[in-house]
Amino acid sequence: MAEMAVQGSTREAAAGPYDRARALSAFRFSDKAFYWTTRACAVSVLLILGGIILSLMVGAWPAIRQYGFAFLLTSRWAPSADPPVLGALAPVYGTLVTSVVAMLIAIPVGLGIAIFLTEICPLWLRRPIGLAVELLAGIPSIIYGMWGFFVLGPFLANTFQPFMIALFDGWPVLGTMFAGPPSYLSLFNASLILAIMVLPFITAISVDVFRTVPPVLKEAAYGVGCTNWEVVRNVVIPYTRVGVIGGIMLALGRALGETMAVTFIIGNSFRIPSSIFAPGTTISAAIASEFAESDGLHQSGLILLGLLLFVLTFLVLAAARLMLLRLEKKAGN
Repeated sequence: MAEMAVQGSTREAAAGPYDRARALSAFRFSDKAFYWTTRACAVSVLLILGGIILSLMVGAWPAIRQYGFAFLLTSRWAPSADPPVLGALAPVYGTLVTSVVAMLIAIPVGLGIAIFLTEICPLWLRRPIGLAVELLAGIPSIIYGMWGFFVLGPFLANTFQPFMIALFDGWPVLGTMFAGPPSYLSLFNASLILAIMVLPFITAISVDVFRTVPPVLKEAAYGVGCTNWEVVRNVVIPYTRVGVIGGIMLALGRALGETMAVTFIIGNSFRIPSSIFAPGTTISAAIASEFAESDGLHQSGLILLGLLLFVLTFLVLAAARLMLLRLEKKAGN
């Protein structure tokens, strides 16, 4: 019996190093598999992005060769002419105007909602308001467009726009900016729809970053007699400004590329109006409204508009990243 026990322990001792080596080999294999899998996922993003850029450039090349840099400076859009006359100035102008006006409306409202939810709102009211913000983010864009066309557009044309036209009539700059006649379809109507659509992004991200402020900082500010406004201005906003700006830039990227809702309510007019109450168009709306019936040089021009929108969005995101890096560096110093 003693000999058998010795032999068993000897076999276990001999099998021990073999089992450990086998386990280590399995661990190394799983670790390498995990490494290469995650690396392939990361590289696939670059490949997809490169494929999109390449396909846009190939599709837009006939228009680039035909129009060149003049494509950016021409406001006329006449695809039925012989030869077609295509210019991106009006869609680019409409895209920038609607996005800027939408952000001017959405930023203060979104930040106000976020500040109210995190600093002032009673506990029993936070849940309903937060749920309402989440529901706004989940509504499809085509529903926003239909609501804007059938409800918001008539309301603005019959009440708000006549009031603003009469209010600023005769003013040097604002009189032209808010000139009539009222219209169901206009740049301002599209901007308001965009503001409502990007509002949940600004609010949700701002609420999340505001909640990261250490309570001791706010308690210290309240302890020395600061009001709610002073705490928000001097403690909450400076502590979370990087995250807030990131949320704003994310919302701006959504506003630049929104398609269906804008197509419903902007009017799809290829011109540069002096009044925001006049119809206009954006890059995404122009592509959505004409691409199905386009061919040849007309289709290439629409693809070139898509390439311009891609470049514009990239520049906005790059500027946001640069701004965030500078803020982080300044905060570190």
